[in-house]
Amino acid sequence: MGIASTVRDYLDEAGVDYRLVHHDYTPNSRGAAQAARVPPDQLAKPVLLEDAKGYLVAVVPASRRVELLSLERQLGRRLVLASEREVQDVFSDCSKGAIPAVGQAYGLDVVWDDCLAACADIYFEAGDHTDLVHMSGKEFTFLMGRRPHGTISAPDIRH
Repeated sequence: MGIASTVRDYLDEAGVDYRLVHHDYTPNSRGAAQAARVPPDQLAKPVLLEDAKGYLVAVVPASRRVELLSLERQLGRRLVLASEREVQDVFSDCSKGAIPAVGQAYGLDVVWDDCLAACADIYFEAGDHTDLVHMSGKEFTFLMGRRPHGTISAPDIRH
């Protein structure tokens, strides 16, 4: 499948420099980082959340997990994880579970973790389970623009 058309169109319109990195099939972000031989701290993992205001994509490094209580306090929202069905409906041009970190391309609110701001390179799912988008950290920060950011994650000790 390669890059989802919504993601490609968004990146091209934004004028950012990126390339695709192909890797063996993996079912999750951590696996993608390992298969593509990239540090999990540099792989931006999106998590689709929702509340009465709508959907929100929280973007954290693949080596970390969203700190939901901290995020709720920072944003003044009561968030829950969106269902797999909702994820598929929102990211309809992506393979199931392979959502890109640029939720704004889909018209969604986005909040991102400050850990990603220090990365020289950023990778994220292109919309399937075999390709990553690779760009400089500077380009990723440009894409995030003025979207809210902060400390919204903690180390994922399950891995």
